[in-house]
Formats: sequence, C-alpha cells, structure tokens
Amino acid sequence: MREGLRAYQLIAGMWIRSTMVYPLSFAMTLLSGLLVTGLDFVAILLMFSRIDVLGGYTLPEVAFLYGLSATSFGIADLAIGSAGRLGSRVRDGTLDTLLVRPAPVLAQVAADRFALRRLSRIAQGVLVLGYALAAVDVDWTADRVLLVPVTLAGGAVIFGAVLVAGAAFQFVAQDAAEVQSAFTYGGQTLLQYPPTVFGKELVRAVTFLFPLAFVNWVPAAYVLGRPYPLGLPGWTAYAPPLVAAVCCAAAGLAWRAGLRSYRSTGN
Repeated sequence: MREGLRAYQLIAGMWIRSTMVYPLSFAMTLLSGLLVTGLDFVAILLMFSRIDVLGGYTLPEVAFLYGLSATSFGIADLAIGSAGRLGSRVRDGTLDTLLVRPAPVLAQVAADRFALRRLSRIAQGVLVLGYALAAVDVDWTADRVLLVPVTLAGGAVIFGAVLVAGAAFQFVAQDAAEVQSAFTYGGQTLLQYPPTVFGKELVRAVTFLFPLAFVNWVPAAYVLGRPYPLGLPGWTAYAPPLVAAVCCAAAGLAWRAGLRSYRSTGN
C-alpha cells in the first residue's frame, strides 16, 4: 500500500507539474470544463421552468441528488479516471512497460496522464450541492449533517471501485472503454434524477446488482425525509461505507484476476 501511494504521488505529481507549466492554458481548460459540465444542471433548470416537481422531488431536492453524485464521481474520476484507458495499453502492448517497473501496476495506471482539469467536475458538483444545502427544506440534525460528507466519501469510493472493475474487464475485452463509461458516466447521469422516475427493475439493478443507489439515492432519502427506494430498511442510509468496502474488495479481486490473465501482445 505504501509503495502504491508513493508511486501514485510521484507519477501524478509529474503530470501536475507539466500541466502547471502553462497556467493560463490550464485556467482556460478548467473554466471551459466547468461550463461544459454545468450544462447538465442547466438542462434540469430548464425542465423545472416548466414543472414544479419531478417524481415528487422539488428542484432543491433534485439539486441535492445531483450535487452528491456529481461531486462523488468527480473525485473518483480525478483520482483514478485514467484507468479507463487501460484497454489501449493492452492492445498496443505498452502495459508491459508498467509491469517491469518496481511499483504496483494499479497505482501506475491510475496516475498515468493525471488530468488536473477534472477539478472542474468537482467544482461544478460542489456549487450545485452548496445551492441545494442552502435551499432544501430539511431539519439539519447532527446525523444528517454528518451523513453528507460520509455519503460523498462513500460515493467516491464506489465509483472508484466501478472504474477499477471496468479497467479489469478491459484485460479481457481490450476495447471496452465505452462499456465502462456506461456504468460510470451513465450511472452518474442516472443518479442525478430521483429513483421515482425510473422503473422498479432498473432501481433494483442499481441497488443490488450494481449498488450505485448507495452513492446518493439511499442516504439522500433519509436526509430529505423521502421513502427509501424499494422500501429498504432505515439503517441502509448509513450503509455507503460498508457498500464501498464490499465494492473495493470485489474490484480488487477482479483486478488481480484480470492482471494475471494478461499475456501481452506477442512479438
């Protein structure tokens, strides 16, 4: 673990320094990214210009869901989003370069081409979440206040586990970046909206099969005083850390299995 963190720090630091060589370019990229990612929430604002509630949720409540999912995914994408490019390394054989280095492969893959511009997604999510926290009608008890950062941390780890599992799948599929995006970017978009607008089969899938519902739907139900998806028991609002740990264990097993199956590209 210590070696992995050190390798990650060194590689990510190298890419950060190379990015900051051109601070004006970085600032413009960050601003443009903030504007582009903000279009998602603009679409929600346009929707609420015609309606008062969506699936029984008001605009501040939807903004709360949006802020939780966008911020959690932004953190995971910044930390380990580069793993989505593993398929290209498998296809062209450049993964072999990482295998011969005295550092964990996952740390190298995660830090490779570390994109500091992804801070724009986090910033946009935090802005929307800040608006939601100020506007939503909630009795902010101590446990509700504490649950917000716990949910953000748990959601980031869950998304990170999905990114690692998707990277492991690319050892087999080799060209599965879009499949991975369907569960990461697609999942994050899904979670921006209330579970009440989706069919029960889809909600079951993202609760029990791919537990993305614990990124925001389940804990947000407690904070907002809404019915839990699928009638889950009340204690599940505090389950994101446990779900995150299970997801990490499963992703770790998938990564080890995928790495062991790697046979390079031949000669």
